Parts: sequence; structure tokens; C-alpha cells
Amino acid sequence: MGIVSYQEELSPALPTVVGNVDYQEFRSTLLRIDEILRRSGAERQFIDERIEAYRQAARERGREAEAVSPGELSEVARQASQALRCNITRQLLGESARGLSTRLADSPLLQSFCGIARLDVIQVPSKSTVDRYGKLVDEQAVRRVIDQVSRAAAGPARRGLHPLGLEKPLDLEAYFLDTTCVQANIHFPTDWVLLRDAARTLIKAIRVIRKHGLKHRMPKPEALIREMNRLSIQMTQTGRSKPDSKRERKRVLRQIKELMKPIRRHASRYRNLLAERWADTDLSWRRACVVLDRMDRVLELLPQAIAQAHERIIAGRKVANAQKLLSLYEPDLHVIVRGKASVAVEFGNTLLLGETREGVIVDWHLFQEQVAGDAVLVKDSVERFSQLFGRNPGALGADRGFDSKGNREWLDQEKIYNAICPRSPRRQALRITDERFVKLQRRRAQTEARVAIFKNGFLGRPMRSKGFRNRERDTGWAVLAHNLWVIARLPRAEARRAEWKQAA
Repeated sequence: MGIVSYQEELSPALPTVVGNVDYQEFRSTLLRIDEILRRSGAERQFIDERIEAYRQAARERGREAEAVSPGELSEVARQASQALRCNITRQLLGESARGLSTRLADSPLLQSFCGIARLDVIQVPSKSTVDRYGKLVDEQAVRRVIDQVSRAAAGPARRGLHPLGLEKPLDLEAYFLDTTCVQANIHFPTDWVLLRDAARTLIKAIRVIRKHGLKHRMPKPEALIREMNRLSIQMTQTGRSKPDSKRERKRVLRQIKELMKPIRRHASRYRNLLAERWADTDLSWRRACVVLDRMDRVLELLPQAIAQAHERIIAGRKVANAQKLLSLYEPDLHVIVRGKASVAVEFGNTLLLGETREGVIVDWHLFQEQVAGDAVLVKDSVERFSQLFGRNPGALGADRGFDSKGNREWLDQEKIYNAICPRSPRRQALRITDERFVKLQRRRAQTEARVAIFKNGFLGRPMRSKGFRNRERDTGWAVLAHNLWVIARLPRAEARRAEWKQAA
């Protein structure tokens, strides 16, 4: 595969801005990230992968490789570079697609970093284009970019120069693990609220179908929504501290269940009507499939939601966490009991993070299924670390949740120093006499802060992405932006040389 070059447009110099230290720091960070992307080869790798994907798509459409013009490939390369930088900027700023598009139109600094600055007319990506940029590649492609940056940051200096200009490469002698919960963007999964959500979704779908020309006899959809809202207000007013609150909640839930019967019946009828006669509407088949999939999902889960509400409110029986329906729209969620001071129970997916001493996240994994325990995650994470850097870490630090007999034996076999906090108080009393263990555990405490920085500053609480694959991919983008931000702030060899020259 040959190298495809593209001509960068002439862009104006950045304006000189004084009087704002925060802006100066943000500007220097972006300029340093631009340098890291170029010197590490991560941007070039991302562009090459997008070009190869374009060529493969052309071959699948029956086009010969020679038929793909250099102009097409140059445009693909330009779009890939712009997508990579827009995604990084979006994660750094924590903006929505609309917000980033607005910021790009207003900021010469962001225009320069994202490669859209021009001398004449500046074409800013729209909110839809920014959103498509975020979905351009899968999680594995983002991981390859992160791995390229990590390898470059950990690489040795050659002829006295580090590949990224760092004073020292990443320290691979210490590796720290922790897990957290990526909370889903859902409301608290109250049982009767699931029925209210189902009613609203189905009736809105019915209104869309009726709006586009297919109608069947039924009460006005607005009347059904109004009745559901009235019952929802009654349910919220039956506080648990009030007398006869249980009886009132049961009475209102029975009315909600009765209301769901005609809603479900009409929704099923309209769903079949759209599937059979979508050609009679002005909807395209793709848009019709969106409506059908939405209705199918809710209609499929509605019996489970009704049974769950009946069991918990009317029958007064508990439902096991593994059998709970937490959301009608997010199927891959779990009840995660972590016992934190702020929130005892969280709803989402378990996220494993592995960082170096400098705070660079070199391994992560968002789990779709329920995780049995932190201890089972150690071996796979260390193996991914070894595959990335070609060696095992010198020591592994983690909290007591990662401790197990199997992990202790395996780390000893792999000659990795075990700095995992023991579960046994007796074993812990023996370990704290080891100075190296104490130092690594003291450093391991900073991993808790790293998790908070990553979640609050880059991932978002809650995470806005819908669907597990989207959350998994956006987690990768957040890791990339976080690592570039951390590496950009590490001491540079050039700065140390300047200090030496000034001192001399």
C-alpha cells in the first residue's frame, strides 16, 4: 500500500491572545497534542487504515484498485484526519455534536487544530458530520491508535532524543488496576416508570404512523397519554410514608395495567399495519424499519415489565438482580453494588482501567456481561499489557478486590511483584513491613483519583451514548483524549535542556 499524501490548505497564523492563563495552557496543550499525533505516527496509521477501508469498499462494489483516483484517496485522508482531531477535541471539551460544531465556527484555535482553518472561507463540519465522525470506526480501530501512542511514549530515546520529545519514557515497572461503573443514561429503574415509558414510546410510534397516512380506529392518542400521565402523578403522590401507601400503590398500578391493555393492542395493530402497507406511506423502508424496531423492542419487553411491577408492588416479592429489567432501551445493563459513599448501587457496565505510574491508561475493557469479580480480570489485563509492550510489568498494584490465591501464584510464576492489597488482615499485616509494597500501595491510591478524572472529565456522568457498542467505542475515544492530555503535560526533554542552558 503506497503512501497517499494530501495538500494541507494555507491557514492564517493564530492570533496573539494575552491576559488569560487558562487559554494559554489550553492552547499549548492542543499544540503539544498535535505534535504527539504527528511524531507518534498515530495519525498516519489512522489515515492509512481509512484509505485501505475505502479501497476495500471500492473492491466490494466491483471497482478495480486502479479506478480509485488519487483525488478520492486524498479526500479520504483529509476527512480521516479531520475526524480524528474532531473526536479528540470533542472529548477534551466534553461537548455535544452541536456544541462542538458551534465552537469550531467561533474558535481559530480549534479550527487550526482540526485542520479546517483557511485564508478565505472556512467550512465547519455540521453537527451531523461531527456525529458521523464519532461513529466512523469501531472500538478496535480506536484501540490501535491508542496503542500506537502508548508504544511511542514508552519507547526508548534514540541518539539522545525520545520519539515524543519526553524527558523520560513511560515507566513500565509499575502497573495499577482498578474497576469502576460506567453508569448508563437512564432514570432510576422504578418498576411502574417502565410501564409509563412503554406507553409513551408506543403511542408516539402510533402518532408517527398515523401522521404518514396509515390509520385505524382507536381513541385519540393524546387521550391515552393524558390518562397515563394522570396515573403517573397519582403514583408519585402515594408516598411510602403516608398511611395506606401500599394499598394506594397497588390500586394505581392495577389501573396502569388495565390502561396498558388497549395501548398494547392498538400498538400491535399499527405495527402490523405499517409492516404490511409501508409502501402506502411517504416513509422510506429504512425509516419504517426504525419505527418497527422501536415498537418490537418495547412490545417484546412489555410482558416482563408488567410481571416485574406486579411482583414487586402488588405481590411484594423481590426480583433477583440478574432477572431485573432496568431499561426498555438499554438491554446490556447490570445492577452493580459497589458500596460507595455517594451511591451504593449503580446501573451500567463494569469498566476496567490499567494505568502506568504517570497516569497514562494503557489498558481498558468495558464489559457487556456481568463481571464475576475483580480478581478474574488480572491475568487478561497483564497479558494485554505484555502484548502491547513486549514485556511484563515489573509490579502490579491494585485494591483487595483483585486479590486471590490464583492471582498470587500466577504473579509469582510470571515474576511480577505482587503489590495487590491482601484480603486477609493477617497477610496484610505482614505485607506492610515491605517498603516496596507500601510505596506501591501509596501510589495505587492515586488510581482512585485517575478514575474520577477520567469519568468526570472525559467520559461523562452519565455517559450519553446509547447502546453498548456505542458506549464501548466512545470509551475508547475518551481514553485517547485522556492519554494525549496526560502525555502533553509530561516534562519535555527540550524544556530541561533550556533550563540547563539558562543555568549555565
